[in-house]
Amino acid sequence: MGAVGQRRGLFLCIALVCLEQVAAQIKYSIAEEVKVGTVVGNVAKDLGLDISTLVERRFRIVSGTEGAQFEVNVNNGILFVSKTINREDLCEGVSPCLVNLKLVAENPMEIHHVIIEILDINDNSPTFQEEEKILEISESTLPGKRFQLPSAYDPDVAINTVRAYKLNLNEYFNIQIRERGDDKIPFLVLQKSLDREKDSEHRLFLTAVDSGNPPRSGNLNVTVVVLDSNDNHPIFKQEVHSVTLSENVKMGTSVIKVEATDLDEGLNGEVEYNFGAELESKIYQTFSLDKNTGEISVKGQIDFEKVDVYKLDVHATDKGQPPMSTDCRVIIKIVDENDNQPEIDVTSLSKMVAEDSKPGTVISLISIADKDVGLNGKVTCSLSKNVPFELKPSFQDNMYSLVLKDRLDRELVADYDITITATDCGQPPLSTFKILHVDVSDVNDNVPTFLHSPVQLYLLENNVPGKSIFSVTAFDKDLNENAALTYHINRGEGSQVKMSTFLNINPENGEISALKSFDFETLKSFQFQVVATDGGSPPLRSNVTVKVFILDQNDNAPVILYPVSSNGSAQGVEEIPRNIKAGDLVTKVRAYDADIGYNGWLLFSLQRVSDHSLFSLDRYTGQIRTLRSLTETDEAEHRLLILVKDNGNVSLSATATVTVKLVEPKEAFAASDVKSVATVDEEDNVTFYLMITLGSVSLLFVISIIVLIAMQCSKSSEYTSKYLQETNYDGTLCHSIQYRSGDKRYMLVGPRMSIGSTIVPGSHANTLVLPDRRHTSGEVRKTISFLIP
Repeated sequence: MGAVGQRRGLFLCIALVCLEQVAAQIKYSIAEEVKVGTVVGNVAKDLGLDISTLVERRFRIVSGTEGAQFEVNVNNGILFVSKTINREDLCEGVSPCLVNLKLVAENPMEIHHVIIEILDINDNSPTFQEEEKILEISESTLPGKRFQLPSAYDPDVAINTVRAYKLNLNEYFNIQIRERGDDKIPFLVLQKSLDREKDSEHRLFLTAVDSGNPPRSGNLNVTVVVLDSNDNHPIFKQEVHSVTLSENVKMGTSVIKVEATDLDEGLNGEVEYNFGAELESKIYQTFSLDKNTGEISVKGQIDFEKVDVYKLDVHATDKGQPPMSTDCRVIIKIVDENDNQPEIDVTSLSKMVAEDSKPGTVISLISIADKDVGLNGKVTCSLSKNVPFELKPSFQDNMYSLVLKDRLDRELVADYDITITATDCGQPPLSTFKILHVDVSDVNDNVPTFLHSPVQLYLLENNVPGKSIFSVTAFDKDLNENAALTYHINRGEGSQVKMSTFLNINPENGEISALKSFDFETLKSFQFQVVATDGGSPPLRSNVTVKVFILDQNDNAPVILYPVSSNGSAQGVEEIPRNIKAGDLVTKVRAYDADIGYNGWLLFSLQRVSDHSLFSLDRYTGQIRTLRSLTETDEAEHRLLILVKDNGNVSLSATATVTVKLVEPKEAFAASDVKSVATVDEEDNVTFYLMITLGSVSLLFVISIIVLIAMQCSKSSEYTSKYLQETNYDGTLCHSIQYRSGDKRYMLVGPRMSIGSTIVPGSHANTLVLPDRRHTSGEVRKTISFLIP
């Protein structure tokens, strides 16, 4: 079977030499130079993963060798070769050659490590650095003398590297192999004394053979030039020198001084030192050798991470003719210094984290590497303080998972800059850091909030229907659709909620408009609820109570209670005795205004009067009094025109006409008795009006009546006069007016009546019949009537 066939038979089977799973770690073996597409193994099956979920879980390789020699098929879980593998490129001089792959599967997050050993095949032949080697050997050289030949270089490892050297058949020389460490050094051994006069030159062929199957070989032409006698060669004190050297030492630093002695005298005993020509070129760039003293010094940069040991061959040659030489091996071991900062590799699963994520959620995978070794390469990792994240170490060194530690709140912190710091254990320690930016995505976890709750709205009556009266505004701490608010009025059940049917709200900006005009005299206040709803899923909502207070406007003119209006005009007749004194009360003009405050504060003024010297009018109470005593020459009838107006910005007014007749004293009292009888006849009609008005009076008005009745019942004074004196009121509040007629006592009750108004018996007014305290029978008659404006 040919070499190609053997290779296929050995490697294309892709035998699973080593399959072990320890903490989710699998190891495969595969030969180099196999065809692209060659199956390494079914990694999903070996890891125990469900193959049908590989695509959904984004099963993939996230780290490995540069050049991506391997890929995984997410449809069947097979790991295969995606690029031709050259073991010598991946692992020059390193055995075994291991490739570490990190595979990740999401939802849930799983990390698996796969180690692939790259097996060497015998694809390289041994080579010599030069095509020909010329040796000058004195004819006086005794048999048994050894001469070092260049070593062959084979990049293969194990059995595929150089195992033997062969020399073509001749009578003077043979080959001898000496092992120096891991290297095999060929020496040319003189078997028989040379005779320059017989043969001045010998041509030999040195063959280096490896142990591959089939074996490979390389040749070197060796020419031996026979020289005249210089029978002592230099001798080193020791054949192998070993020394340690710290990396990053300064150029010119002395490494070691080798010394060889020659027993000859003169030029034959003078020794010069040179590096062996078979050394690699980088050694000549790194070290220098003083040919006279044998001192080796640093010439270039020493970097442990590139080369950790140097092997130098030093030749000592005398100046005899022919010159004689010897050699020694100098092994320089490089000591690592902490000169490499740790490297941080972050594999972010997502740069956006929902604020409702649970603690323990994996955010990123952190991989730390340090090119140094020992303590210099041991790294500890930490996070910046005051962040709701933590690092959890993996079973593999210098591997971490960045996980959520605490609950997030986007409204408090919208994003985080997480500083990841890696510090090695060297002296002094070296550190590096990397900033990972994580944004917190919004969820609908905040209800809309109103600036004020409850909201108070003061609205003038007689508003224009359909016009905006107010707007409510809420805000939401969330973002985007979670903060997009819509408004609506809660139209439930109940008397207050029914008022919401007369309101409309703009769902986008919360602007409220009234569909009707409100009347203060009918409705003083009401309330309704506005609901704000965000656009989240599910939506969140909150409500606010809006309390509306209707403000009064001067839209009601004064109403004359006395004199009683008839045919659209208020006219009354009062009879007074001629013996009335100055300052006596003639009558009162009584009026009220449905408005309140200044709009309902009434003032009385005398517009026309037949005799200005006889009567006066109190501007606040409406009382008409005499200014002087009457005389026989005064006219028997006087006509007074009274103007009643309110105090609004635009005053409204009403007028009343009072005719005062002067009569003899007996006629005045008789007229009073007739009016008293008329009042009794009309009590039945008053009862009927009472039943109608009770349903339209507010609760506050009823309470005021009860309080006023209680206050009046508590008085013990007797009333004997027809014209009763009263306390002065301002005419704007609900109050009562009392008077007597015969054996009955009356109380006039009306809303916001003018101060000092009086009503005589027989007038159509609001009256309350009170018990006469002079009666002992205890019988009480009560009649209540309310004036309907």
